[in-house]
Amino acid sequence: MSPLMKPMGTVLLALAMCGRATAGDGPVGLFEGHGDVGDVLHSGSSAFDAGRNAYTLAGSGENMWAARDAFQFAWKRVSGDTSIAADIAFEGAGTDPHRKACLMIRQGLDADSAYVDVAIHGDGLTSLQFRAEKGERTQEVRAAVKAPHRVRIEKRGKYATLFVSGGDGSRPLAFSGAATRIVLEGPFYVGIGVCSHNKDVVERAVFSNVELVSPLPPPSEQPVLYSTLETMTMASTDRSVVHVVPRRIEAPNWLADGKTLIFNGGGRIHRVPTTGGEPVAIDTGFATRCNNDHGVSPDGKTLVISDQTQGTRDSLIYTLPVEGGTPRQVTPTGPSYWHGWSPDGKTLAFCGRRGGEYDIYTIPAAGGTEARLTTAAGLDDGPEYSPDGRIYFNSVRGGSMQIWRMNGDGSDQQAVTDDGFNNWFPHVSPNGRTMVFLSYEKGVEGHPEDQDVTLRRMDLATGKVDVLARLFGGQGTINVPCWSPDGKAIAFVTYQRVAGAHSP
Repeated sequence: MSPLMKPMGTVLLALAMCGRATAGDGPVGLFEGHGDVGDVLHSGSSAFDAGRNAYTLAGSGENMWAARDAFQFAWKRVSGDTSIAADIAFEGAGTDPHRKACLMIRQGLDADSAYVDVAIHGDGLTSLQFRAEKGERTQEVRAAVKAPHRVRIEKRGKYATLFVSGGDGSRPLAFSGAATRIVLEGPFYVGIGVCSHNKDVVERAVFSNVELVSPLPPPSEQPVLYSTLETMTMASTDRSVVHVVPRRIEAPNWLADGKTLIFNGGGRIHRVPTTGGEPVAIDTGFATRCNNDHGVSPDGKTLVISDQTQGTRDSLIYTLPVEGGTPRQVTPTGPSYWHGWSPDGKTLAFCGRRGGEYDIYTIPAAGGTEARLTTAAGLDDGPEYSPDGRIYFNSVRGGSMQIWRMNGDGSDQQAVTDDGFNNWFPHVSPNGRTMVFLSYEKGVEGHPEDQDVTLRRMDLATGKVDVLARLFGGQGTINVPCWSPDGKAIAFVTYQRVAGAHSP
């Protein structure tokens, strides 16, 4: 659509042909104000060259990170859904590889304000960075594309998404897979910023063909579901996009090498390097209706799947070599959904429906007689072993879905969580100290897909819980064991419905 054909309510601010401003807090180009945010040793500046339709920002500042920021910011106050896009290039070689040039949506001009931005770093790293609440610690989702030609950040409702265009810019902007849930109350500030990442120097970046649209019109086409396979470093909670695809994929596990992830999609199991690349389907023989209940044996040699191909199409559990092969049936009846493998590799834990009730069962990994471990009325699901041989699971027996644990023989069943959320799918770290789990809002029944959910972490010694990420997800996000073998990272899937998002 031509800019001149935009709806009357939309302001395509890239067409502003304002005069040049070089200092102070007054207007500059399409922006109504500019200045330094936070404490800087050297004052920054913002200038607009109408002939080139380009802004040059000079900024100092120690960082835009942690709980406080310091940078030069040119901004306009807007409300509602909005987007801003630009071509971004640094001037000169720079002093620090972590200098940042940003497109930002920010609640206020305080140094610790809530915000979300796309930050292009001096070394090409491109990430969606955000502080969800005033004074909180900054987090990020790293895009798989480095040094893109053009970027756009878009806020629709509670979610902000990052779009990138690589190479020479000839390809259209594409959804990067990076997104976060963040609530910003209007009016808020949208604009461009530069931080030197070195308090003693000033860095410059040029923002060309800036396009700010506010309010955003409704999507002109049906949104497409995108799935993003991500990893998170547990020490920092920083996230990285591994793979993004315009269809539903689910439930990542790690292989024993710590460099490869597997996930299910379209009834098959696929593997992909943690550094990204094209996924490859694992040969699972006749099993071509695999669901999201799969995993890897403690020795890393065997793959376990839950598949619905044969017989009455009830889910049954099978094992096969991790590199692929012919599945061997383990559970004689279904539906049976695998969730855990005992630390010694001898026993599988699963959720099974028998006599109309879903309960926790175990069965020898080599096959044999299954043992029922839970008998409480209502759903018991998601059983997973901890390193000490206990089983963690989720149960609705108390009225809401909460995390429970028991001994490996089913004895000593006790609640682990009891809060205002519905909690699902406990995953205990390899050292047994930390549990990651998925939380739905109180009124959500079951574990449906496409919901506002929260990924949380519990210190099992103290019971302290913190938030790892606020996501659009649910079913498929983190159904099965998700910890890296060294316990330093987890993997999960997030989802977004995006209109006009081309493949990256």
